Amino acid sequence: MYLGFFRDHGHAVISGGSLIPENDPTVLFTTAGMHPLVPYLLGEAHPAGTRLCNVQKCIRTGDIEAVGDVSHLTFFEMLGNWSLGDYFKEEAIAWSYEFLTSKAYLGFDPNLLSVTVFEGIEGIPLDQASIDIWKKLGLPESRIHACPMVDNWWGPAGQTGPCGPDTEMFIDTRPGDGDADFHEDNTGRFFEIWNDVFMQYNKTAEGLYEPLQQANVDTGMGLERTVAMLQGKPSVFETELFSSLIEAIEDACSRRMSEDPDVTRAFRVVADHVRSAVFILGDDKAVVPSNLGQGYVLRRLIRRCVRFAKQLELPMGFSRSLAETVVDEYRHAYPELDRNRDRVLSELGREEEKFEKTLDRGLHELNKVVQKMQEHGQATLPGRVVFKLYDTYGFPMEFTEEICREQKMAIDREGYEKAFAKHRELSKQGAQKSFKGGLADHSDATTNLHTATHLLHKSLQMVLGDHVRQRGSNITPERLRFDFSHSQKMTDEEKQAVEVLVNQAIADDMPISMEVTSLEAAREAGAMALFDGKYAEQIKTYRIGEFSLEVCGGPHAEKTSVLGKFRIKKEEACSAGVRRIRAVLE
Repeated sequence: MYLGFFRDHGHAVISGGSLIPENDPTVLFTTAGMHPLVPYLLGEAHPAGTRLCNVQKCIRTGDIEAVGDVSHLTFFEMLGNWSLGDYFKEEAIAWSYEFLTSKAYLGFDPNLLSVTVFEGIEGIPLDQASIDIWKKLGLPESRIHACPMVDNWWGPAGQTGPCGPDTEMFIDTRPGDGDADFHEDNTGRFFEIWNDVFMQYNKTAEGLYEPLQQANVDTGMGLERTVAMLQGKPSVFETELFSSLIEAIEDACSRRMSEDPDVTRAFRVVADHVRSAVFILGDDKAVVPSNLGQGYVLRRLIRRCVRFAKQLELPMGFSRSLAETVVDEYRHAYPELDRNRDRVLSELGREEEKFEKTLDRGLHELNKVVQKMQEHGQATLPGRVVFKLYDTYGFPMEFTEEICREQKMAIDREGYEKAFAKHRELSKQGAQKSFKGGLADHSDATTNLHTATHLLHKSLQMVLGDHVRQRGSNITPERLRFDFSHSQKMTDEEKQAVEVLVNQAIADDMPISMEVTSLEAAREAGAMALFDGKYAEQIKTYRIGEFSLEVCGGPHAEKTSVLGKFRIKKEEACSAGVRRIRAVLE
């Protein structure tokens, strides 16, 4: 219904992107529908035009401790529509209101709708335009609330990039309970359902907000929340999006989710985290549990899931059976889950088994220390103890912090960081630290390294075979990291052959050209495409002379001779059936 509504209003329906950002180290996962579209929000022309809509898979772990309440999820599907320098506030708000309240669409009672707008800061005024539009649509001033930047400002996907004020829409879930102060309510009565972001600014590295060359609209409506509101359900976990999974958990532990608040929370955490882990593991870009970056987040999700599964007395191997339920539920909409089913099940089972062996001992150790500290009136767990729990028992720092919080204690984060850094120098790029660069980084160094990944991809196929396919990449201005499908360690001769092919392609000074075409036409022309588009959309293909033809949306050099000398620094295992190359241009 959503896609049809916006198609009828001139929007092209495009496919959602991977959960793993393409060549973008600014964030670990795709957190919103805007993320894959950052270059176009900054002014680059999109092949499908200036009005777009889609459904995007998203992972957000910033509020992971809140999972277990009525609305927070780490994985969710986001319905979004965009204007790239086309329409602005008037149309965006009017269409949101129409889709929400019209009997032809969602049909919510307009009297249940409250909205917020940006109250302004020095240099950026109150969003009076949005207020006036809402009033014109019939909303009384009493249900239009001006809020500060923390509530009504959508920041960039990474440290820098497009951003701006937003207007958010809320449904009153208890209209018969009398008047309530919107700003003071903390009972969950007002349920956020849609967010219209007006991207008018670009945040610079210096923290300044400069006007964008084009004003954009980026809207997001959470599918799970919308379904809960449409069905009058008190939580997202009580819709049919979760019913099969909840029933599977109930059958496995012979308990009911509604048994008591603690059991309800454990059910919700297990359901959410299993679903999230399945979508991360099932992505074609092949993230697996590890101690760094995306793998660290995945490991944290699985281990937190195991902890709450213990509360429910779920049997060993629970994660595999629950994962089967998720894959079966979503495989028609997301065929990559079925395609990667074996990896999903094996990695989940392996991680569950590994953590299960040390969980009880680690919890015993932690509880013993906490009890002693409480007896002596101490309220902060030392950093060295936090690190020991991580290093010995595999407890992520956030895992220990959450357990301590339940005991009304804090942890010494600084002490933990020092112990971690001292023990592992490689942790500099761990998941708790921010990366720099990314899609918005179109520097010459990053652009050249991105271009080199195309040459590397093709060269690996020529040396190792046609089975080689990109399974992920991460590029900074200093180096490229390229993951690819291959089951064996590369020999020195194979690595040398790849280097020779790439450097010959660079020396041949081949031109690089871009063409906008359909995905089907691109594949017929022999282009490598790393995703399955759900729609007959227009995409970009980049041709490097007669050497390489690939579907891609990143920045590229104009010719190969500007790249420099390509050198492989390291080749190693990444996960089962996936190898990783780290390389530089000199």
